[in-house]
Amino acid sequence: MLSSTPHNLEVINLACTRQDRQLFSGLNFKMGNSDVLQLEGPNGSGKTSLLRMLCGLLLPEEGEIHWQGADISKDRAPFLENLIYIGHRPGIKDELTPRENLKHICNLHGSKQDTDIDEALKSVGLYGFEEVAVRTLSAGQKRRVALSRLLFSTAHVWILDEPYTALDKAGQAYVDQLLEQHSKNGGLIVITTHQPLHLENCTVQRIQLGND
Repeated sequence: MLSSTPHNLEVINLACTRQDRQLFSGLNFKMGNSDVLQLEGPNGSGKTSLLRMLCGLLLPEEGEIHWQGADISKDRAPFLENLIYIGHRPGIKDELTPRENLKHICNLHGSKQDTDIDEALKSVGLYGFEEVAVRTLSAGQKRRVALSRLLFSTAHVWILDEPYTALDKAGQAYVDQLLEQHSKNGGLIVITTHQPLHLENCTVQRIQLGND
C-alpha cells in the first residue's frame, strides 16, 4: 500500500527537438495523487521522448520537471526513487527465466518481497512458464513478465510506454486492473497507448501531441 502523503508532478514549458525537428514546445501539466495522464498522438509526435524526459533518460531542450515542488534537474534521486518505468521494449533478460528475472529485479532495486514471485507470475498468466528461458516466450508473454514488475514496486509514479502491446484481451484487462488499483491507492500514472483506456472510477487527463 502506498503512503497517503500528497505527491505532485509538474511539467513547465517543456520543449523537445529531435533531428532538427521540434516535436513539442510549451508543454505544461500537473499531476497529484490518483491522477492518470494519457499521452496521445501519432508515431513520431514525441510521446516516448516525453516519457524518457520524465525518467531522466533525455534532457529537455527547454522547460523544467518538478517533483514535490523541486526541479529534478538539480536533484533527480528523490524522484527516481518514486518512479518505475516500463518502456516499449520489455527490459528483461532473455537468458533468464521469468522467475529469475523477477528475483534479479527485486534484488537490484530493493523491491518489496511480500508478494510471492510464483504467485505474481501466475496472476499475470504465466503459470507453468516460471522456469522457461524468456527467449523462448512469445512477445505477449515477455510483456507479461515485464508488467509483473509492477506487483513488486513501491513507486508512486508509473510511467508506461504502450503497456498493452502484444497482449490479448485477458492481458489487457489485467493491465486495466493494475492501473485502477494503483490509482485507487493514490499512485500517479503516465501512459502512452494507441487504444482507449477503460478505467473505472479513474479520472483520465489526456494530452494530445501533434505530428512532428
